[in-house]
Amino acid sequence: MANAFGVTHRTLHFYEEKGLISSGRMGLMRVYDPGDIMRMAVINVCREAGMAVAVIQELMHDLSGAASQEAADAMFRTALETRKRELCADMSTLHRQLQHVSELLERSAEAPDGLLNDNQHERELTEKELRCLSLMAEGLSTHRLARVLAMDDGEARAVEAAIIGKFQANNRFQAIAKAVMLGVVGA
Repeated sequence: MANAFGVTHRTLHFYEEKGLISSGRMGLMRVYDPGDIMRMAVINVCREAGMAVAVIQELMHDLSGAASQEAADAMFRTALETRKRELCADMSTLHRQLQHVSELLERSAEAPDGLLNDNQHERELTEKELRCLSLMAEGLSTHRLARVLAMDDGEARAVEAAIIGKFQANNRFQAIAKAVMLGVVGA
């Protein structure tokens, strides 16, 4: 059986311990019946698809209770479709992570001295923007910023928009978070 499926004897023993297959004995030799050979074929396909042993155990339990071969085939197909969805989700996650790493590498190649985060934002902010950013971090609304800094609401919105742009943020909260992480303003 080990040679037929390209697994080790330890693997077969493990599957026996998990109740997936069983064997009889003939002296020191383990003997597997045709049903165990069929179960091992299913187990091998499932393992090559990357299914967890617990999932295989559940599938084998369900297959053993199938009312017909058609029902068993449908169960097996459903298990494979589920695994396919899991693999597609994993691939999507890996693709996003690969894309993110590639973008970071591109940015580091473009940045001076290969720095990913050189805290340039603090030097790029004007005095008015730094004051506005610290008030934003304290939770002041745009209207209150305008009053405190003696600006009209439109000018305060423009300063806020400039800060958001300099931090390459999507909104004021993201800009504040980036500023705190970079140490431009206190938490």
